[in-house]
Amino acid sequence: MNLQKAGLELETEDKKESESGKIYFLKIHAPWEVLCTYAEVLNLKMPIRSNDMEAKADNPLHWLIRIFKLPYNVMNPEDDYFTAPFNKQKQELFKIEDQSKFFSPATRNRIVYYILSRCPYGVGEEKRKFGVKRLLSNGTYTSAFPLHDCQYWKLSMDGKCESERYTLYKHWARFGKFYKEQPLDLIRKYYGEKIGIYFAWLGFYTEMLFFAAIVGFFCFLYGWITMDESISSKEICDNDIGGQIIMCPLCDKRCEFWRLNSTCEPSQYSHLFDNVATLFFAIFMGIWVTLFLEFWKRRQARLEYEWDLVDFEEEQQQLQLRPEYEAKCTHKKKNPVTQEMEPYLPITSKAARFCFSGATVLFWISLIIASMIAIIVYRLAVYAAFASIMENNHTLEPISGLLTPQLATSVTASCLNFIVIMILNFLYERVAIWITDMEIPRTHLEYENRLTMKMFLFQFVNYYSSCFYVAFFKGKFVGFPGDYTYMFNSWRNEECDPAGCLIELTTQLTIVMAGKQIWGNIQEALVPFVWNWWRSRRARNSPENLYSRWEQDYDLQIFGQLGLFYEYLEMVVQFGFITLFVASFPLAPLLALLNNILEIRVDAWKLTTQFRRPFAAKAHSIGVWQEILNGMAVLSVVTNAFIVAFTSDMIPRLVYYYAYSENEASPMSGYINSSLSVFDISDFSDLSTPETNEMNVTLCRYRDYRYPPDHHKRYHHTMQYWHILAAKMAFIIIMEHVVFVVKFFVAWLIPDVPSEVKARIKREKYLTQRILHEYELTKLQQKLAGKEHCAEVAKQVQATEGKVQLSAYM
Repeated sequence: MNLQKAGLELETEDKKESESGKIYFLKIHAPWEVLCTYAEVLNLKMPIRSNDMEAKADNPLHWLIRIFKLPYNVMNPEDDYFTAPFNKQKQELFKIEDQSKFFSPATRNRIVYYILSRCPYGVGEEKRKFGVKRLLSNGTYTSAFPLHDCQYWKLSMDGKCESERYTLYKHWARFGKFYKEQPLDLIRKYYGEKIGIYFAWLGFYTEMLFFAAIVGFFCFLYGWITMDESISSKEICDNDIGGQIIMCPLCDKRCEFWRLNSTCEPSQYSHLFDNVATLFFAIFMGIWVTLFLEFWKRRQARLEYEWDLVDFEEEQQQLQLRPEYEAKCTHKKKNPVTQEMEPYLPITSKAARFCFSGATVLFWISLIIASMIAIIVYRLAVYAAFASIMENNHTLEPISGLLTPQLATSVTASCLNFIVIMILNFLYERVAIWITDMEIPRTHLEYENRLTMKMFLFQFVNYYSSCFYVAFFKGKFVGFPGDYTYMFNSWRNEECDPAGCLIELTTQLTIVMAGKQIWGNIQEALVPFVWNWWRSRRARNSPENLYSRWEQDYDLQIFGQLGLFYEYLEMVVQFGFITLFVASFPLAPLLALLNNILEIRVDAWKLTTQFRRPFAAKAHSIGVWQEILNGMAVLSVVTNAFIVAFTSDMIPRLVYYYAYSENEASPMSGYINSSLSVFDISDFSDLSTPETNEMNVTLCRYRDYRYPPDHHKRYHHTMQYWHILAAKMAFIIIMEHVVFVVKFFVAWLIPDVPSEVKARIKREKYLTQRILHEYELTKLQQKLAGKEHCAEVAKQVQATEGKVQLSAYM
């Protein structure tokens, strides 16, 4: 009854007509008067006049990119107009050529959902009951969704229908179109601005990844080409050098002494990522991420204008309370802006909810850290077992050069870590939604922002903690053979390979990043496909009069209010992998690029074919994700500087090259010997003395810069150690300052809004003011013509003409 009072038209499909014979379908139609009324309420901007600004000149190289273009009627389904906020009383100002097409499908969708979410259905004892969400939660209705306009594999039988879903599937959602541009205007028209902005951002991010992927690939290629020229790996592999260096055991008691050349192959592969190109790529990515964010702001500003979102402010959304907030808050107070009574949450209740929420978040983050410590303990405990098995098992000799105990431990720990990450993700997603609901945010925007921050904070700790451990902690607090450092007084801390820890960071990053992307695509595409196939396997074989379009849509998966949230979260986590740790793995942008080319089509395919049509929503930007990306961009400069300084072997090699080399013909000769200290095995503690000594070793070597046992400063750090430490700190300071200066200069140099867009915005505002004033002037003149020439009306005409002149002057 209340929906009908609001002006909506209702049509009921009896359950006998449904395929299952059990479900009633209530179809809702929005007539012209309702659309006009709520277009004014929602302050929607509608076309008033054709755009008279000069079109952007065609790119002279347009023929080169013709293969990537879509047909014009798909890319630009509507003409470009100047727009103004809709006014029901001034309909003649707007270009209404066909009432059925004046409001786009997404706009009608949004208006109807706005009514449904606020329509009352009764009065309770204490509070009003309203909104379709509450009716869904209490089981009155099983679902509420807007209909697709046709089946995706064929055109609609209704000739008047535009069949936009079919067009999107044919030109956008098919995997064979992976090299084509996206029809963003059509996506916006069909799904709304919020989904359109997401795909615009994802497409732009993928385009920018192309340049990072090319540079990263060439850096990797440089490492591959120069792999045989690395003096360090040559010395390790040389039987006369590496073969004669006996290393101290890598674990207590059970591990034996070992020869340095046993790590020959890992040291060679380490050079792929630990070379001069690594430094160049780290600096390049610091600048790339700035260019990406600045150019996206410009792209976003252009979309804001083209999609009539320039004056769309978040304050408009903040005035629209969440139905859940209105339902749960029984206290009322006057809003200072609207001067109306509205519900509010008392400060005491709000504080208590925030405290509980914060404690829950801290508990779960502590749980992640505890799981990471458990993985570290696993690494420490298992390493001795791997070392014992590989040293005593002769059947593993063919692969022992490649599969070292360090690498075996790192790979298994990374796989185990990935499994733990997935389990914790599954649990925390539900916890984050529950505690955000418990906080009772006031608006949808506030709800999304709070949930976003919780989920991102969790994902940041969950996905990156293991990489931070390998990059900045592993091998840094080992001690030396006579005085090892132990975790919980039980497990000896891990050492890095003599060739450095960078190869292990690369392994960790590859497994977690690739595993997440593969699992994500399976979860996004395969699961909905199998579920929908099972529920609607008769769809194609049944005529539409027996298996109606609304029943087919009902059998599809629900996209949900947070569907887009998870898509952003997935991409932002990936963005962290390719920026925070990219110095260790130059191929990360290439992996991300290949994944995103697939991701765009997977997202398009599932949205077009596997999901019900989501409710349309407006958004003029990617929201709080922009601030998260900016923060990660700044952090990436710091992390990459520390990776180059402390995780890679570049700074120690440079210090040796310029300060300690004694061979002018081959400056890097002798570096390995210089980087290894000498230890007298008689100084081993009882806890770490090896059980066997088949080589009859008296002196062993370990990775550090300490004085030998016969020196008066035995086992203290040498001057070379302090020189290297000073060089590392100096490098970090210099690199950070250089990259930050370039970043801020580039950000200052590139304006956020293109000058062309600024001119169009000013032109539109000027024309809107002039047209509205001319309209008022015409009305006054008509009033004047029907009355006597009284002075009062003449003054009104004069005042209105003055406004027009002032508008033109402005």
